[in-house]
Amino acid sequence: MTVAAVAALVTQFVMHKSAPLPEINLQNLITPKPMEPITGVASVIDGDTIEIHGQRVRFNGIHAPESRQYCDDAKGFEYPCGRRSAEALDGFLAASRPVQCTFVTWDQYHRFVGDCRRADGASVAAWMVEQGQALDWPRYSHGTYASQQAKAKAAKLGMWVGNFEAPWDWRASHADGAAPSSQPLRIISRRQVAQSSYSCEPRRYCSQVSSCEEARWYLANCSWGGKLDRDKDGIPCEGLC
Repeated sequence: MTVAAVAALVTQFVMHKSAPLPEINLQNLITPKPMEPITGVASVIDGDTIEIHGQRVRFNGIHAPESRQYCDDAKGFEYPCGRRSAEALDGFLAASRPVQCTFVTWDQYHRFVGDCRRADGASVAAWMVEQGQALDWPRYSHGTYASQQAKAKAAKLGMWVGNFEAPWDWRASHADGAAPSSQPLRIISRRQVAQSSYSCEPRRYCSQVSSCEEARWYLANCSWGGKLDRDKDGIPCEGLC
């Protein structure tokens, strides 16, 4: 073999060895990939996260509004869109149990990220986006749910009825709420909210609140409700409650 041929082979070998390596997910190296899907009755954490048998599961490719996030309705009034999203998910899952989630990856909070379906085969992520209760997250979905989102936007469903901040932007601007919730969200049913005579407009103070029930409603549903709980113990207007 000539010197030129040997040099060519060495150059090719070095170039091959120096090629960039695929991106490595350290969490996936540390934690082994589950062998089987997770199946069971789910507890809703928020609009894009559930818990099954003690394991947190984050839906792959979508992002729902955060638990403490508020959006504007068609008239410009604030409403708890994070809770509405969780309520919608809770009702959807209850209609056909159990749910089954197939593993995709682990996230930075050690949550199982997966594709989840109800017992009847309906895709949970697709339904949430289709109803306007979550957004397609192109960073991870690569547009998988873009068509469902376009339909929800055109029909003004869910968050699309008014104005909202994309959940990933809301999280970035609320660093104290960036970590996922540690407890399942306390669901307030749509019927309870719809039948209530209370309103977040205008803002009220404890001196203007007539009952503990009313104070708790403001705490759970209004952006200013936390002002009624000064010591942050979860009990608003303690003179009433």
